[in-house]
This record gives sequence, C-alpha cells and structure tokens, in this order.
Amino acid sequence: MTLYDFAAAPFLEFGFMRRALAACLALSLGCGPVGVLLVLRRMSLMGDAMSHAVLPGAAIGFLAAGLSLWAMSIGGFLAGLAVALLAGLVSRVTALREDASFAAFYLISLAGGVLIVSLRGSNVDLMHVLFGTILAVDDAGLLLVAGIATVTLLTLALLYRPLVVECFDPGFLRAVGGAGGRLGALCHLVFLVLVVLNLVGGFQALGTLMAVGLMMLPAASARFWAEGIATLALTAMALAFAAGIGGLLLSFHLNLPSGPSIVLVAGAGYLLSLALGPVGSLRTRWFPGRHLEA
Repeated sequence: MTLYDFAAAPFLEFGFMRRALAACLALSLGCGPVGVLLVLRRMSLMGDAMSHAVLPGAAIGFLAAGLSLWAMSIGGFLAGLAVALLAGLVSRVTALREDASFAAFYLISLAGGVLIVSLRGSNVDLMHVLFGTILAVDDAGLLLVAGIATVTLLTLALLYRPLVVECFDPGFLRAVGGAGGRLGALCHLVFLVLVVLNLVGGFQALGTLMAVGLMMLPAASARFWAEGIATLALTAMALAFAAGIGGLLLSFHLNLPSGPSIVLVAGAGYLLSLALGPVGSLRTRWFPGRHLEA
C-alpha cells in the first residue's frame, strides 16, 4: 500500500469520507478553544458531565421524531442547558459545590437518557445515540456542525478579554460589582451555552459518550506544547483535526467504529504530548536542558 492509497485515496474517492473530514475540521475549530478554556478554568470534568446531560434531551427528540437531526439537537441543547443552570443554581443556594451538583445531575441524565431510548428504540439506536456515526454525517449535519463552530469562534472573539479574566481570576468581575459583576455572570452563562452547543455538534458525529473526547483530549495535550492562550487554542485545534484525520483513516482501513477511533487517536496524542512535549512534560522534568552560563 502506497502513501497515496493510505492517506489520500479514501478522502478523494469517497464522498462520505470527505464529509466526515469536513465535520472533523468544524468540530476541531469549535471544540479546541472551548476545551482550552475548560482546562484553564479547572472545569475539565464538567465537560464530561455536560456530554451526559445532553442525552435525555436527545433521547426525547428521538422518541418524538426518530433519528431526526434537528429534533435530537434541539432536545440535547435544551437538556444540557437545563442541567448546567440547575447545577449552578444548586451550588449557589445550598452548601453543595458545583462539581458535586454537576456529578449528581449527569448521573441522573445518563440513566434517564438510556432508559428513554430503550423504551422505544433497539440496541442499534442506543449505540447510535451513545457513540455516533461520523461516517454517516449528511449535508444537514455538516451545516449544523459548521454553524456551531462559526457561532463559537465569533462569540469567543467578541468576549475574549472577559472570558480570559474569568479564567485566571473568576472572583474579580463579581467582586467589582455593577457592570463588571453582570459581565462576569453573562460571560459564565455564555460560556456554558458554548460548551453545550459544541457538545451537541459533537454528539451528532461522535455520540454523547465520545463528543467530550475531541473537546478535552486535544486541549489537555496542547498544555504540553504551548503557553499563551491564543497558541493553546490554535494548538488544540490542530491536534483535534489531526486526531480526526488519524481516526478516520484508522476506521476506514481497519473497519473500526469511527468515533472511538478518533478519540483513541486523540488519547494517543495526549500520551505522546505528556511524554515528549516541550512545556512541562515528563521529558522536561526528567531530562531538563542545560542552564545558561554567564
């Protein structure tokens, strides 16, 4: 097998592979910077909780309209946003911390979503909802993912400064009160909406259980290659897209499920970054460079 047959021919000869590649690019553009902000905010596990929170809404959409793109997307978005708002409300009116309330709601959501799908669907339907089928992404699904990526990038560009401030000093905007306090609350709400939106986009391609993988693994890997926020976001985008390409090729040639293949390639990239990256990796800890001498 030549390099052309392995790397280029699948995308040049098959339309479904080109659509899957375009979906991976759109997901990378949206999920990369959102994942970086989640890592910087120490909210990485919240992304996992939110990916499960999407499931009951998608399941209700499935019951109402079958495997309908828009019904499952709208249901998933509303369910994810409801869980995010409820978890935040519980943490503010009770002594329970936000991470614990997210954990409670995501467990309820996961169990409820699986139960709802099982009431009417088959095991095949359940596997489709949980693990996705990026190789079956159609034009409507591709437009949805591309639209979510566009909205994400435009929103991040508009609210870049307050979002960065909230990452490193989340109490500052609330402490100043007035317009600053309202801006901080608005930024937090908008950020949660972006997380849910990108998980809904990823859910269409990778399923509810795999969507968070393309958001968090490249973002975590980028921490070992870059330091500035802009370079972290660009690195995460590039790593996510590379994982998408690698996972699609692995899936095509070895006849493996596409979603898990993409996430496993992203996981391999994380382990490689952890071992060999130039910023804070095991290599820099165990084999530090020579100090400069005057």
